[in-house]
Amino acid sequence: MKKLLVTLMLSALTPAAFAVTTIKAEVNGMVCAFCAKGIEKKLNALPQKQAAFVDLKSRVVALQLKDGQDVSNESFSKVIQDAGYSVSKLERVNQTVDAIQAEVAQAEKAGGK
Repeated sequence: MKKLLVTLMLSALTPAAFAVTTIKAEVNGMVCAFCAKGIEKKLNALPQKQAAFVDLKSRVVALQLKDGQDVSNESFSKVIQDAGYSVSKLERVNQTVDAIQAEVAQAEKAGGK
């Protein structure tokens, strides 16, 4: 019984210990594919980057961080601002870039019907 309790407690902590951290932002000023690629290139240059995603249509930019790595909200915003754009909304989410990309695609698909 004691073993089961310890196992349950550890399994409850495991997802939090391995939680994915992604900075997700809405960016103003992106008007073309060149704009989106410029932001994506700057995000891909960050050493803390696990994955990056930029969607021109929805104006969503996401930076998934490597395990144990961090980028401050200010530094992330500065990368976007230095590329010539502004951040209108910024949040940290426990989602992968792939999950965010799927959400954006689903929303665009639903909006197109």
